[in-house]
Amino acid sequence: MKKELLAIRVETTNKLILRVIDSLLDREENEIEGYIEDLMQHGCQSGMVGELIYYHDTVKFYEEFKTEIKVMLKEMMDETGFKSPQELFGDKWDNEDYFAEDTLNQNLLAWFAYEETVKQIAYQLEIEV
Repeated sequence: MKKELLAIRVETTNKLILRVIDSLLDREENEIEGYIEDLMQHGCQSGMVGELIYYHDTVKFYEEFKTEIKVMLKEMMDETGFKSPQELFGDKWDNEDYFAEDTLNQNLLAWFAYEETVKQIAYQLEIEV
């Protein structure tokens, strides 16, 4: 599994994908697939992504990968036909903070980006999610 992750890592310049792959590579070889499956089932909100538990960490993650997250959000909205983040995230989205300038929406977008990136990697690794 690590060999496949390293191959994906070599082929991309996307900073978000690189960061997520690095966090996966920090795990033991035999833990990676189970971790991905658990994350896809329970999400970041479960607390299983240690670097994305506290608001100061999720806001920092959002700020670091804001450009990649915006692209990912736009692609997701285009794919689903939703016209706003509130349509995509439902009542989790603070509609008064449309541009994600405050903590709650930045936290939500950080989790969204991490989970979607792991999902993309899982597809490349042919892990069913």
